[in-house]
Amino acid sequence: MGMMVTVVVLMSIFDDFFSRAIIGGIGVAMVAGPLGCFVIWRRLAYFGDTLSHSALLGVALALLFEMNITISVFAVSVAVSLMLLSLQKKAMLSSDALLGLLAHSVLAVGLVVLAFMTWVRVDLMGFLFGDILSITIFDLALIYGGGAVVVALLIKIWRPLFAATVSHELAMAEGIKTDVVNLIFLVLMAGVIAVAMKIVGVLLITALLIIPAATARRFSNCPEHMAIMAVAVGAASVWLGLRGSLEFDTPAGPSIVVAALLCFVISLIPISMRHRKQ
Repeated sequence: MGMMVTVVVLMSIFDDFFSRAIIGGIGVAMVAGPLGCFVIWRRLAYFGDTLSHSALLGVALALLFEMNITISVFAVSVAVSLMLLSLQKKAMLSSDALLGLLAHSVLAVGLVVLAFMTWVRVDLMGFLFGDILSITIFDLALIYGGGAVVVALLIKIWRPLFAATVSHELAMAEGIKTDVVNLIFLVLMAGVIAVAMKIVGVLLITALLIIPAATARRFSNCPEHMAIMAVAVGAASVWLGLRGSLEFDTPAGPSIVVAALLCFVISLIPISMRHRKQ
């Protein structure tokens, strides 16, 4: 009897689009939080923008070749990551210049490919700003299944990745294969962007990576604590953003980012008050 009641409750939860949205958003926050910490530590915000912009090209190719959109976005993001690593070794341009070149190029190519596909109706606003309220049970399985793989791999490479973040030279001196670790990190970033695209959209993915981690940094005294706090802030932002979206009839993806921004602004208040007392 108890088992039947549990099943009925779970079915009612998953039948409700708002509950699925919250569960999916929290699942993304659990993965984006720890990775966002490394984005901040390594000052890779612009790299996150580049990968998120490449997601639109992944969407265009998925529609063109009738592929799964998440898999296509992941593949394109990985390809752009590898392209960046290759260009950094061969080109005479700085990393910022290369990131700018790739970010705007892949976004433009994606938009042009979509424009040529006149036979396909594309919800461009949904891809750009997310469509979290349309999350399905399959999407939830993809988010939590893919998220579990990403978190497991991140835990496995946490120490060598952190060592390479602190000092690339010292990490190499300790025998850490920094190139391999960095490549795995880039692949994990691509995976998160592919999964998070439906939550906040192509243009706002980097915000979900950076803002919760930046907020958590103000309350943390060690890397692991910061990662946990980033997950908590991200989950709170998802809940607050969706509640605000439901209350004020605003777009869900941008509302989540605004909620995350409010959390960051609130995190600044105690420090500013402390300075006034001094």
